[in-house]
Amino acid sequence: MASELLIDPKRAHHYKVEVKLADRLRNSSRAERKHLYSSVYEELFREVPYHPLLELKSQRAVKRAELQELFETLRPFLDRDTVYAEVGAGDCALTMLVAPHVRKAYAIDVSETVTRGAGAPNLEVVLSDGISIPIKATLIFSNQLMEHLHPEDACDQLANVFAALEPGGKYFCITPNRMNGPHDVSGGIDEVARGFHLREYTNRELASLLRSAGFARVQAFVRIRKFQTTLPLGVVIALETVVSCLPRSLGRRVSNLPILRRTLGIQLIATRR
Repeated sequence: MASELLIDPKRAHHYKVEVKLADRLRNSSRAERKHLYSSVYEELFREVPYHPLLELKSQRAVKRAELQELFETLRPFLDRDTVYAEVGAGDCALTMLVAPHVRKAYAIDVSETVTRGAGAPNLEVVLSDGISIPIKATLIFSNQLMEHLHPEDACDQLANVFAALEPGGKYFCITPNRMNGPHDVSGGIDEVARGFHLREYTNRELASLLRSAGFARVQAFVRIRKFQTTLPLGVVIALETVVSCLPRSLGRRVSNLPILRRTLGIQLIATRR
């Protein structure tokens, strides 16, 4: 672990609080987690009032370009018949951008605090236990969500995503790749994620979970600048396999090269048939 003397005091406090709460989640039972996701996030926001998610509520302009890129990524999948749901919607900024372009938009999250104040035409905020998906949709999107789930709950949530999709519906999942992590508050402090990233995945691992949930078709998605396309999943997994054969420190550096970071970053589209 990096020397605490070299860590900003606010970040050190954030790290300490988040690791403590994450350990509570890691060591909990399935029954306890039905209510625990909401309570640990609310406690985190109380203990760390400068948490990035809360600061973004008052500094949304700083992230406008990032939000616009996400919206442009989703735009080809949206039309007036789309029923859109974002799982782990956070402050709902992206869902509010999407809402005017679709028939209905749901913002699903575990935290009342972070979703407070969200509003837009066709938008409905839904508080969840972190696993259930209590709506029906044609497109479900999650960004930086899967890594926050307890590994035992990941399969359950993906099964619920599958059940919530209409036939032909798509689940678009973006999550960081473990190979160039850790990506939570542990980054630069620990070698592995110890905060609220309860598990970081590889493309191979997440694709396997999606197929286990019932998705027959899983594609990789890549966006570089304004160019975006789907790729055969095997191409990305083959590249991931080559990089994984390198020593850990070298593999991390190589996978953080800009074009590889974009290519290996987990962006999977799973279709329900």
